[in-house]
This record gives sequence, C-alpha cells and structure tokens, in this order.
Amino acid sequence: MQRFRRLRKNETIRSMMRETRLHPADFIYPIFVIEGENIKNPVASMPGVYQYSIDRLGEIMEEVKASGISGVLLFGIPACKDEMGSQAYARDGITQRAVAYIKKNYPDIYCIVDVCLCEYTSHGHCGVVKDGKILNDETLPLLSAMSVTLAEAGADMIAPSDMMDGRVAAIREALDENGFTDIPIMAYSAKFASAYYGPFRDAAHSAPGFGDRKSYQMDFANGQEALREIYSDIQEGADVVMVKPGLAYLDVLKEAAMTVSLPLAVYNVSGEYSIVKAAAANGWIDERRIVTENLTAMKRAGAKIIITYHALDMAKWLAESNTPGE
Repeated sequence: MQRFRRLRKNETIRSMMRETRLHPADFIYPIFVIEGENIKNPVASMPGVYQYSIDRLGEIMEEVKASGISGVLLFGIPACKDEMGSQAYARDGITQRAVAYIKKNYPDIYCIVDVCLCEYTSHGHCGVVKDGKILNDETLPLLSAMSVTLAEAGADMIAPSDMMDGRVAAIREALDENGFTDIPIMAYSAKFASAYYGPFRDAAHSAPGFGDRKSYQMDFANGQEALREIYSDIQEGADVVMVKPGLAYLDVLKEAAMTVSLPLAVYNVSGEYSIVKAAAANGWIDERRIVTENLTAMKRAGAKIIITYHALDMAKWLAESNTPGE
C-alpha cells in the first residue's frame, strides 16, 4: 500500500509538498475607464467592479499600488461611438488619456491595454461592418492605428482581443515602423465565443447591436483549432498568448502549456467572477476558498499571467495567510 496521506498530515507538510503557489505578481486587474467627470459607476452584474472617469481613476490605482499585483488591463468607454470606432485610435481618446494618466502618476504599475473596436463602434462589433458582415482585412489598419496611439500614450503592452486573422502581424509591423519595437504584444489567441462574457458587456457597453460574434470568436467545442490559433499568433510575433475564458477551457490552457514555450495568460472572465460573487452573496459557497481554488487551477494548468477581477481580493488574502488553499 502506498500511504499518500503521510504527506498530508498537517499544514506544515502540506505546504512543503505544495506544487503550485499563488503570488500577487501573478495577477492583472481589469479596469473600465469612462468618459466624463466625477464618475464611479457600479456595474450591477459585477459586484465590486466600477467604471471610473479619469479624475477618479486614482482611487482604484491606489488600491492596485498597495496590493502588490503586477498591473492593470484597461478598457475604454467613449462618450461617442461611430461606425468606424474612431475614438479607439484617436490620440485624445479616453483610453489613450487614461494610459497617460497612469504612466504619469503610477509609472511602476504595468499598463496593458485591450485593443479592439467593440467598445467604440456604434454597432458593437469588433471590426469594420459592411452589409451586416464583419470585414477582416479592412479592420487591421484600425487596430494597428489604435495600438500605435496607445503606445505613444505610454502603454507597456498591447493586447489585441478582436480575433481578426492576421492582426498580430499587422500590429507588430505598425509598432515597429513607429519606433515601438520594445512594446510586447499579448494576443487573445484562443478567445472563444462564450456566454461567460455577459457581465463584461454591461461593464464595457460593448454588446453587439446585431447578431453575435461567432464568425470571428472561436467555437467553444474546438480544442485543436485553439492550438492552431495560438501557433499562428506566435508565428506572427506575439510575445504572450492567451486562453479566454479560463475555467471552462483549462484543457486548452494545459495542452498549450505542454507544447508552447511562450508565456501563457488566462482571463478569468466576468461571468466566472459574477457566478462566484452571486453564490457567495447567498451564502452558498466560501468565496475566499472558491476563488483561491479557481485561480490555483489556472496557474496549475500553466498560466503565467492571470487576468482576474478577483486580483485585489486575492492579493489581500495572500497577505493575510501564506496558505494558498485548505
């Protein structure tokens, strides 16, 4: 008989044997920045998450600074939207100004910026639309222009989430041509068309005005295709590749970790967050233990970077205890 329980007898030995540990540096915290003044809007479907105007952005940035997490992922919500999403790549756009504010006041906090058109277009899709069709190649110059203006504003990393074919190569070329050869790209490589994004679309005001995003986001039934997407983004010049969502796609994340040498990111998305929050509010689960277990699973599966709305809470819990699970 093998007595595995010998190494589980108490917390001291369990801690010694523990294979996976969470650390605040693992986490990136998403932030929603909205046009206007003196705004801190609660997101009804995401308890504890807010939209911030730039003049109140310091409130959450102070928490980020104190937490010890690695950085933030920015999403902008403009006052005006149009067919071409022009505020996405405007040099004085909401997201560009938010980046400049953060890098001026919090230079040591790593600032990643989501690159996509959905929050900026009147139709809510991630690319240029003509006759009800999302156009791939016509979208690439706009994503490239957005990436360049964000780099000019001071962004530390560009994160394209649009799922247009060839966008990593187009963005890499545009950044290099404009002198930003040192700005890395974190590609949302295996981004699935998922029902887990619902609360995010409330927070970012980014629900599609017609149809859905299944013609460009991935079919959630396909694992091998996800790997092909990841390999393609690597060939195009991505520095980090991502699997999104997290919990329902740990198999994809694990398989990628076994075959890809680049750092892997995972996005613990809004629906995953809100499910936990709702169950905890009803007293059905222990929020701290569930979140710890979920995030540990993502790191165990191979994630180097975990983007999560739980980041600030998890950092606080880790500071209170060195035990990443019980």
